[in-house]
Parts: sequence; C-alpha cells; structure tokens
Amino acid sequence: MLSVFPSLSLKLLRQAVVAGVLALIVWEVWARLITPMLVGGPLEPAALVQGVFSLQNSYLAELIHISVGVIFYPLGYIYIARPIIFLVFNDMGKFWLGLAYGIGLWVFALYGMAHLIAGLPAFLDFHPITWASLVGHVLYALVLCYMVPE
Repeated sequence: MLSVFPSLSLKLLRQAVVAGVLALIVWEVWARLITPMLVGGPLEPAALVQGVFSLQNSYLAELIHISVGVIFYPLGYIYIARPIIFLVFNDMGKFWLGLAYGIGLWVFALYGMAHLIAGLPAFLDFHPITWASLVGHVLYALVLCYMVPE
C-alpha cells in the first residue's frame, strides 16, 4: 500500500537520493548519447538553467541541474506529486505515476522555466528536441517511481 505522506527520515532521504542518481544517469544517457543521434544535438538542461538564472558559469548550472535531479525532483515526487496524483486518481500504479510525473516535469521545464521565466518560445516551438525532452523526462520519472519506496 502506498504511503501517501511518508515521514521524512534519513533512510527515505538516502533512498530518494539513490533513486535520483539512477534516474539522472538514465536521463544523461538519453540526453547526451541517444538524443544527438535522433535529433542532431543533445539535450542541454544546464543551458536552460543558465538562461533562467542568468548565469555565466556553466559548471554552476550543471551543479544546479544535478542537484535538482538528485535531490529536489525525487523529494518533489515523494511529497508533492505522488500525494496529489494518489488523492486524485487513487493508486494508479507506478508506470502511470511515472508517466504523469514525467509529463509534469516536462511541462515545468519547457513551459514554466524555459518559457515563463527564461522567455524562450513555449515548448521551444515543438522542435524535435522538445519531444526528445519529453521522452527524457518520462524515462527519468519512470526510473524514479520504480526506485522510490512506497
């Protein structure tokens, strides 16, 4: 049975970070190795971070991207997305949770951050990289959902 609002513990935090690391590895393989073969270039979330925060330092942008993928997105899944999805749809299974969370992350990244904050076209005008980003976010979320304990 899914624990809708689990207690924050060191064990859960450790499990969330491990899940985030594994999910981010899958994202990075998709973004930097597979996507270029499909659309001609990699996904570059650090470039988006640079645009959102007006950063000149690409290493800092990469660190922010890694921190979000390893810490903040897993905790956001556990304490925000999963409870909301569970309350609205009841227990819909990890695959559907992952799909919903991945689409939500994609909307957050390409509409919320890229468009509303960085001023880029909404969903990058649905360029092929947009669809590669959708797949990458869903893959990330699926790995995360299957790795995070219930």
